Amino acid sequence: MRCLKVAFGMKDDETLTDAHYGDSEFFVIYKVCEDGSVKLIEKRPNKAKDFEEKNDDHGDLRKFKVVVGQLLEVDVLAAFRMGPNFLRIRDRTNKVAFFTRTRDLKLALQRIIENFDDLWGQVQAKKAEKSPIEE
Repeated sequence: MRCLKVAFGMKDDETLTDAHYGDSEFFVIYKVCEDGSVKLIEKRPNKAKDFEEKNDDHGDLRKFKVVVGQLLEVDVLAAFRMGPNFLRIRDRTNKVAFFTRTRDLKLALQRIIENFDDLWGQVQAKKAEKSPIEE
């Protein structure tokens, strides 16, 4: 059965962060399968949360590498909002960025299920062309 690993940037246990993905309090990683089944794999601390960006510039390349580096096995980075590093995620990793358009975790999971086939296709294309993170 086809399954994806999806990481959500969280504010608390039920709410996705309204801040940039790299500023999430923590990540929750779920296994979401084509049959609609969902399983929590892990709640993971965000090592990049307190990362000091140069000149208070969002989009710091070093922070981008810390965020992606702690989610290497994940297929989809799901967020209510992403910051300037969205283009780097899209262009320089094998990760698919998915905007949930909701901060409610249950609804966000439902949106992953509803978009499973499209996300699966994007993930397969990315894995065929890119390494987890380009230098």
